[in-house]
Amino acid sequence: MHLTGLPLATLIQIGAVLGALVVVSYILKLKRRPIAVPFSKLWERILREKEATSLFSQLKRLFSLLMQLALLGLLLFALGDPRTAAAVLEGRNLVILVDSSASMRATDGTPTRLDQAREEVRKIIRGMGGSDRALVAQMDASITPMSTMTSDLPTLEGAAASLHGTDTRADFPRALRFALDTLRGHTRPEIVVISDGRLGDARDAYGTVSLGETKLTYVKTGARARNAAISQFSVRRYPLDKSRYEVMIEVANTSEEPLDVELSLFGDNNLVDLTKFRVGPKEKLPRFYPNLSGASRALEARLSLANGERDDLPVDDHAYALLPERRRAKVLCVTKGNTYLEAALLLDEYLDVHTVSPGEYPVLQGEFDVTIFDNVAPPVAKNSGHAFYINPSGKDSPVEVKGTLEDVGFDTWEKKSPLLRWTAIADINIAKANKLAIGKEDKVVGGSFKGPLLVMGRRGASRFVALAFDLRDSDLPLRITWPLLLLNTINDFVEEDTSYISSFRTGDVWRIPVPAESHDGLLTMPDKTTRTIPVLDGHAVFVGQHAGFYNLKAGVVGSEVETEFAANLSDLEESTIGPVAELTVGDVPAGPLEGFKVGVRREIWIYLLAAALIMTTLEWVTYHRRITV
Repeated sequence: MHLTGLPLATLIQIGAVLGALVVVSYILKLKRRPIAVPFSKLWERILREKEATSLFSQLKRLFSLLMQLALLGLLLFALGDPRTAAAVLEGRNLVILVDSSASMRATDGTPTRLDQAREEVRKIIRGMGGSDRALVAQMDASITPMSTMTSDLPTLEGAAASLHGTDTRADFPRALRFALDTLRGHTRPEIVVISDGRLGDARDAYGTVSLGETKLTYVKTGARARNAAISQFSVRRYPLDKSRYEVMIEVANTSEEPLDVELSLFGDNNLVDLTKFRVGPKEKLPRFYPNLSGASRALEARLSLANGERDDLPVDDHAYALLPERRRAKVLCVTKGNTYLEAALLLDEYLDVHTVSPGEYPVLQGEFDVTIFDNVAPPVAKNSGHAFYINPSGKDSPVEVKGTLEDVGFDTWEKKSPLLRWTAIADINIAKANKLAIGKEDKVVGGSFKGPLLVMGRRGASRFVALAFDLRDSDLPLRITWPLLLLNTINDFVEEDTSYISSFRTGDVWRIPVPAESHDGLLTMPDKTTRTIPVLDGHAVFVGQHAGFYNLKAGVVGSEVETEFAANLSDLEESTIGPVAELTVGDVPAGPLEGFKVGVRREIWIYLLAAALIMTTLEWVTYHRRITV
């Protein structure tokens, strides 16, 4: 037996002093108060009875003394915190990793798998030995310790209650490395993983995690695996009609049985489309919705089973997206007069066009997204934005002109270029064109065998596109290709092309562009709570853990800029929710949970205090019943 509380010498000193006080208090004679009575014969009889019972009275007082000394001994022994040698030398040190990823929000638990995991943590805590210590950590896209390494039951119970679910996958290798670092140097180290087992391989950039001598224990949660998920969701506006848009959705069935599902599409909280279909086992089914209208900004897709029931994982039955804002692009047209050019610019109602003659350029007021130079190439002003040159020439041309080309057409072109989307460029006939000498970083979008005819590149911070011929020297203005080429170029300059990403993915590090002078940003979460996030190099940096719509406000106080964006789970691995029976790290299988028995803590001082309480109760009862006095 070992004393882990007060040392034995200190306990002996305290016991000697207090014991002496108790004995002295019992040795002191009772001081009697003299009282005059009228009849001495009566008191002579009472005194004779007291002499007959004096031995019994002394025995009662001796019993009371022994009880007080025993009570004092129990309290002193409890202060010493006695423990067995095995308990002192073999206490376990535990790191309890609780999976809080999206799959743990499946509703086949009590009521969810995460709730079941909380209860498993409580069972472990209540079954710990007197010298065992534990740390509770939440495992999702990051690793978050919810407590210190402690044996204090209220602290560990509070840590279990603080566990919360996220819409991300679990970073299992990072969690294991955190646990191993925490347990380094401790006796009997043990990692307890409470999860449904959907954790992936324990491998990261440093290789497979090595457990060494650390014991690995696995507690499985979950039972069912029926789930249908929205695994992809994106939207884009049509470049030439920004009031209309198209949507791509992918629905996946991760279970082993076919499912009849109902897919609803909402635009600004109004129902846009409702479709019912069947998804086979382990099937991924894409759905395409072209030429939609009726939504100005927010889209939401909702998935449910056709019979009205819910599958086992509700969090991936919703997906969110934001349409790109329909802002008006400011275009400056520098021309001596060109009806073909001016008419083509009228086709897009979201273009704010300002036309000037070459002598009126540069325009001192206003900022422009795109400037079109028609048969002129002056020095480009700072407020001109990106540049589109038609038949450039002269010393300020972005590409040098070296001669002319006659009777040419587009023999080669880049089919995937956004400038040539929906065009028939091969049909164009050109009577005369400039022969362009492009730079090393420039790119030929289209040309003839004699030379390039359509070139794009960058000069400084601005991009440019150069068309090597005058429109009136070709039949291009007579074809639909001309307005398509012009509007595609403007859309590419203002970055409103089909590569628009309408949502972020949860669990990733998000970098949201904000004004460069911002120091931090105020982020409103999907649940309407707010938090401050840092800004680095003109980007707000945040690890998103929940799907939904976000709002970010950043900038100088009084002139903040608001940005809205959406986030989705979009993780087929997390949507595959069938629990895994066995967990393996490298070649090491995890064992079952052993040595935890729910009941009274196994510290001896608890029993000593209980015995002291019982003895105090007995003393109180015997005293008031006049047994020991």
